[in-house]
Amino acid sequence: MKLRAVEARVLSVAPWLLALSVAGHLLMVQFQAKMTMIDLLVYRNGSPHLFAGDLYEWRLDQYADVFPLPFTYPPFAAAIFTPMSWIPWEASRWVWQLLCLACLWFIVRTSFKLIGRYDPRRVMLWTGLTLWIEPVRTTLNYGQVNLVLAAVLIGTLASARSYVAGAGVGVTAGIKLTPAISGLYFLITRKWAAAAWSFAAFVATFGIGHLISPGQSNKFWFELLGDASRVGPVGSAINQSMRGAISRTLGYDVKTGIPYLLCVLVAAALTWYAVSKTKDTLALIISVQFLGLLVSPISWSHHWVWMVPALVWLIYQGGHRLCTVAAVAWVLATGGYLISFLLMAQPNIWDFPRPWYFSLLGWGYPAAGLLTLAAIGLATRRQRDDLLTGDQEAADRETSGVTG
Repeated sequence: MKLRAVEARVLSVAPWLLALSVAGHLLMVQFQAKMTMIDLLVYRNGSPHLFAGDLYEWRLDQYADVFPLPFTYPPFAAAIFTPMSWIPWEASRWVWQLLCLACLWFIVRTSFKLIGRYDPRRVMLWTGLTLWIEPVRTTLNYGQVNLVLAAVLIGTLASARSYVAGAGVGVTAGIKLTPAISGLYFLITRKWAAAAWSFAAFVATFGIGHLISPGQSNKFWFELLGDASRVGPVGSAINQSMRGAISRTLGYDVKTGIPYLLCVLVAAALTWYAVSKTKDTLALIISVQFLGLLVSPISWSHHWVWMVPALVWLIYQGGHRLCTVAAVAWVLATGGYLISFLLMAQPNIWDFPRPWYFSLLGWGYPAAGLLTLAAIGLATRRQRDDLLTGDQEAADRETSGVTG
């Protein structure tokens, strides 16, 4: 009761908190020099090169002394982003920031709706707070696409319309390959029609890219695909995949070696444990997305915006002690800007070896992700057992009443 009373008081000021958070963020967009939105600049300036035929030869030269940034997404993504180049840079910055803010609100809103705890004030509160955690903050600072893709996926995956659910996965995978892991959700839930639609939508994105520029399409799909070194430094602390974490621990890029394989098996086993005994839609979506983030060669810290719906689930739906532990781990890691600290502490972005304490801290997001999968598995099993026990007790009472 005390917790509910505290929440009620906090919710009463939620609109003001959201307004202050958004105002603070917009002031940073206008005046904060560190908000370079460098990735948005890559999307905007690089995309027109698809039509010039040199998309994957182009580089953004601003950081040429460290890592000249290439365009790393499929040709379809370049086609989608090209209209951004038709408006001035200052205008595109504001358009993108407002779009990302709307997507964050939508992600929070949909998460609460999926667990049956929707309250407009609660959505305002969580949007205002999560605006300042590390994965969301860095997504906004870099001008990244993560919030947009996550909003599309969480909004379409649970749709009752197979073509909507499938199109959401297929199109987002055509923009950035990593959402393709979402197709696993259809296999787990046996939504075969949605799976077929997702494949068709993805093939359509491939066809559009090939139609615009066959040469650049062939170069991406048959030469560059899978080259993690082109995407960025695997060993940097900002890479919060298991491959990045274990590579920093061992001092070299593990690539496909036994240590990495064992980590993948652990992640797969925990994902199976999380999804095998539940029909909780949000729990299933989170589990699938976390698997993708864990086993991907590169998962930048800003890719982990999926911890926002995960935190909602852990706090409001979990009900298991391990859910509390996982939630605290995420709050400490993302609220404490762990990865930003590690980035300042590392000697450079390319070296793998780290002092043991930095290597340990470098497991922050992967460890919290694995912990979340275990917590979901334990919590959903307890919920299932409690439901079965309640049904059995109701049946016993009914039988007792009949026989009495």
